[in-house]
Amino acid sequence: MKRLMITAALAALLAACGGSDGEARQQQPAAPASTPASGAPVEQPAPNAPNQRAAFAGQTRVPEVRSNVAFQAQDYVTGIGKPWGMAFLPNGALLITEKAGNLRLFENGKLSAPIAGVPKVDARGQGGLLGLAIHPDYARNGLVYFVFSEGDQSGNHTALGRGRLVSSTGAAPRLENVQVIWRQTPSLKSTLHYGGRVVFAPDGTLFVTTGERSIDEGRMQAQRLDGTLGKVIHLNADGSVPASNPFVNRAGAKPEIWSYGHRNIQGAAINPRNGELWTIEHGARGGDEINIPKPGRDYGWPTIAYGIEYSGAPILTGITQKEGMEQPVYYWDPVIAPSGMAFYNADLFPAWKGSVFVGGMAGQALVRLSLDDDKVVGEERLLTDLGERIRDVIVGPDGALYVAIDSDPGRIMRIAPR
Repeated sequence: MKRLMITAALAALLAACGGSDGEARQQQPAAPASTPASGAPVEQPAPNAPNQRAAFAGQTRVPEVRSNVAFQAQDYVTGIGKPWGMAFLPNGALLITEKAGNLRLFENGKLSAPIAGVPKVDARGQGGLLGLAIHPDYARNGLVYFVFSEGDQSGNHTALGRGRLVSSTGAAPRLENVQVIWRQTPSLKSTLHYGGRVVFAPDGTLFVTTGERSIDEGRMQAQRLDGTLGKVIHLNADGSVPASNPFVNRAGAKPEIWSYGHRNIQGAAINPRNGELWTIEHGARGGDEINIPKPGRDYGWPTIAYGIEYSGAPILTGITQKEGMEQPVYYWDPVIAPSGMAFYNADLFPAWKGSVFVGGMAGQALVRLSLDDDKVVGEERLLTDLGERIRDVIVGPDGALYVAIDSDPGRIMRIAPR
């Protein structure tokens, strides 16, 4: 692909954040700020379930918006295999998980060898070393948190580990005092639907997203409270359960459950406007959905759902609404296969401030959503010319977007103003 010239100012910015002049993958022409389209949604195929109706206006297929931002996307980290999660350290170094079970550190333009100390990972199917977060007080304690799929005698499950990252000049980085502080129950013989994100709330507690393991035995447990399949989990930073959790005092319920009735949550982020958790979960053929999980609420899966089964049959009875079950804030049919998500609240791209960015795998795009408070009011598809699956997206300390390309070899790309 043609190599592009970049300005000295941008080169200095790249050098400051540890990158180098990479191959520019996409450029957008300069144009005025956000331009609403005529009211038509993003061009896409017909819905898989054309007879289903949204529960409220704007719940799906909102108008396409075009921010007309001049940007370029360049390779920032290369030589990695199927990256899954990313997190910046306070010094600007970037931690990256690889699905196969490796944790890597990109610092001063160099990619480390796999970091020692990561527990054994069951990387079959959709399993692997998944989402990543650093402790809010990382500068003092050095703690790194990671979600992974773990095997045992009964099968496998989602687990949350943590360890202290030790990295010094001249020595290979390593994890010390590694602990598994939470495990999903029950374990099942499946290689699907692990969920896999971990995010810290403003109060220092954390959320872990899970899946219901896809097979029938697990799918139906998304509605049960005696296990943690198809749930959002809420924990203290040491893995203990907050006393304020909604099911702490309910007999027969797992006290770490925050919300339930989820399918496979692979996107999660905290809204900087109010500190609330937002999640994105995979549907089947249709039914990818954004939720704002509230404590103790039921988000419906598999009793209510948009879209259809992969076989073309209805999902259970085919209903999309039921009293006592929550509606998604937004859904897609057909799916984008969503993964990581990030709220953009930086100043580098003023036209994007207040947006949500979502990695699309089947959609092979970076999806930008315009918001009006908690309502999605516009959708834009970016990086569509890459033709590659986007697994994660985060905002860097420099205000640029960093996206993980889900391939082997994979890479991390940096999106900055042109």
